[in-house]
Amino acid sequence: MIEYKSTAFYRSVFALCLAAVAVFANLHLMQPLLPELSQAFGLSPLAVSTSYTIGTLCLGLSLLVYASLSDAWGRKSLLLFTLVGMTCSTFMLTQVDSFSSLVFWRAVQGIFLGGLPAIAIAWMGEEYSKPALVAAVGYYISANSLGGISGRLLAGGLADMGHWQWVFWPMTVLSLLSCYFIWRFLPVAKQFDAKPFRLKQAFIDNAFHLRQPLLLLTYLIGGLNFLVFLNQYTYISFVLADAPFNLSSTLIGLLFVTYLTGTVGSALSARIAHKITAPGGMALGIVVMMLGSCITLASGLTSIVIGFFVSSFGFFLCHSLASSWVSQHATRAKASASALYLVFYYLGASVGGLYLQPFWQWATWPGVITGSVIMYVITLLLCCRLWWLHR
Repeated sequence: MIEYKSTAFYRSVFALCLAAVAVFANLHLMQPLLPELSQAFGLSPLAVSTSYTIGTLCLGLSLLVYASLSDAWGRKSLLLFTLVGMTCSTFMLTQVDSFSSLVFWRAVQGIFLGGLPAIAIAWMGEEYSKPALVAAVGYYISANSLGGISGRLLAGGLADMGHWQWVFWPMTVLSLLSCYFIWRFLPVAKQFDAKPFRLKQAFIDNAFHLRQPLLLLTYLIGGLNFLVFLNQYTYISFVLADAPFNLSSTLIGLLFVTYLTGTVGSALSARIAHKITAPGGMALGIVVMMLGSCITLASGLTSIVIGFFVSSFGFFLCHSLASSWVSQHATRAKASASALYLVFYYLGASVGGLYLQPFWQWATWPGVITGSVIMYVITLLLCCRLWWLHR
């Protein structure tokens, strides 16, 4: 086992975190560009958002495949294959010349983006000691948020400088670097016990996970929270691009700096769980998200920014605890268990726009917050149930 604060721990965490930055920067860089793409292609907010959500949808659907294959073939080789595929598809996005081709290559990219989320936490769960696992998951989730921030900021800045498509060039370079450091620094798994790939067994394992209340409740909490949290950023982009704010793509991209408090929330998740239990920490995160959402209703740009800072802390606190909870409580096929959590997570992200659209049409941003609070109340009740079962 790799122990906390050992050389192998720091090298492997660095490689996984760099890969996470590349993956999540590629995944989320489209979000601040949606108002500009809407104007460029003459599409409605819901229609143009498919260029973003197709990536999360394909990522989510690919997770179960990668998880089952990694249980059979090994973690590192499959992870490298998907990172190379991510690099190639990111390069192809520099060549698109129509919205349909943009959506197509985003779908291909999304399929390859699923490799790291499906494999990383399962690899950690097998190779790290328990103290190292909790710390590593916190760092990894922090890298997820940093990747989301950097991709969005870079996309917004380059769009204002010339063309939205330019962002895929530096992303191709970053993706290449992630391939190198995973190959160089990530040790071959020593605790891995290969199982021959059987489609029937994959269905059996997933059905087994879904029958475990401690896992199923966590899957629902993660998916429903992300359904709201991620798509709030999509709809607020259209609010900020319109009067009275009229912000540029660069300034809209700066809103995603609010993810930085999510990095803090992830890093503090282990300490909070130690004091009030993981389900209690998840519930705390949801209450914080509700508070942050309500703050955005106050008039002015400042209240919007503060509200998203607060919401981001709560979301990543809850997400980090939920991710490590699944890894700790899965009794078999850990990669499949972690992947199933992320399937719920990213499918939630993909359908969140559809869920919030009626609220948007009803009352624009106040309507979005109404729909958000309704969903957060549901996930808070699920946390209470999880706490009760665990107790």
